[in-house]
Amino acid sequence: MFKKDFSKRIFLSLTGETEDDWQAKIKEINSLGIDTVALFLEFYRKPQREKIYMALEKSSIKKIPLVHIKNDMDKEELKYLCAKYNNPCLTIHENSFDNFSKWAGYHHHLYLEMNYNNSIPRNVEVEKTGGFCIDLSHFKAAEEKWSKEFEYVIGKRKKKDLFRCNHLNGYSYAKNEDRHIISSLDEFDYLKTLPEFVFGDIIALEVFNSISDQIMYKKYIVRLLEEISYF
Repeated sequence: MFKKDFSKRIFLSLTGETEDDWQAKIKEINSLGIDTVALFLEFYRKPQREKIYMALEKSSIKKIPLVHIKNDMDKEELKYLCAKYNNPCLTIHENSFDNFSKWAGYHHHLYLEMNYNNSIPRNVEVEKTGGFCIDLSHFKAAEEKWSKEFEYVIGKRKKKDLFRCNHLNGYSYAKNEDRHIISSLDEFDYLKTLPEFVFGDIIALEVFNSISDQIMYKKYIVRLLEEISYF
């Protein structure tokens, strides 16, 4: 059976909440000569994002396959990201459908991340986007609750073209919640329990830990997933 190469599907990520966070990761990325990362902008307002874009253009980064965008972004910002980085997957939340009209022309670049709070806004319709960005720990938490989000996703499982990309973070069995600051490698072990259909071809680590930590996590996750029989 053909084994999918997770080392080529899982990407390190530029994440953070403060200016110091992204600057530290850019410095680390440059020192290691890394040329491909995913980008998470959810916690950064436009003035800070503009600084990030300038730093990226001067960095070793050449490819960004996935960008987690923020609802305050306008179409011009999406246009910049798509032109500069060859049409990355732009991942959004359920409440992003409230901003949908302003992104006309880019809907097919958008990928929907579901929550796990057992509530889906009425205007959510994944078919209006490029597909799902399955947040793997959200899916696990939703499964444990058998929530509306879980039922929504598994109801689409036969539409394989909808499952393009992922956010990958840790998971706490004790709290049934996602973990974005990893303290133990076993916080990734839940991945072994997930069905094959949820895994896309672009899998972005969504953790706030350092790039060097992310490299270690990626190696662990690749080994873990390659042991699963259905891959």
